[in-house]
Amino acid sequence: QVQLVESGGRLVQAGDSLRLSCLASKLTFNLFHMGWFRQAPGKEREFVAAISRSGDSPFYADSVKGRFTISRDNAKNTVNLQMNSLKPEDTAIYYCAATTKLTLRSNEYNYWGQGTQVTVSS
Repeated sequence: QVQLVESGGRLVQAGDSLRLSCLASKLTFNLFHMGWFRQAPGKEREFVAAISRSGDSPFYADSVKGRFTISRDNAKNTVNLQMNSLKPEDTAIYYCAATTKLTLRSNEYNYWGQGTQVTVSS
């Protein structure tokens, strides 16, 4: 069974930085594009960032562009999300996901992790 496990979420202050990681298991990692999504209380899950299987085509939501950076290490089967200048509006559960098609649509992703909580206080 394919597993995606996120880590790194915690409580931080506004303006702080945080790095999230996602470890993939039982997956031919370099054949999948990877994405990060988030869901805040009372809201639908939204796209945050995505990266192609080659690592040369990053995409970002307008709300995080310039602050967040997505990267991957195919030798370690990991995808990361570096978050800088965090805002209270970034508070959410963050999910890692894998897809055979590079897409921003959550319903087109094949596998999902269980999420990690990020809380940004003001």
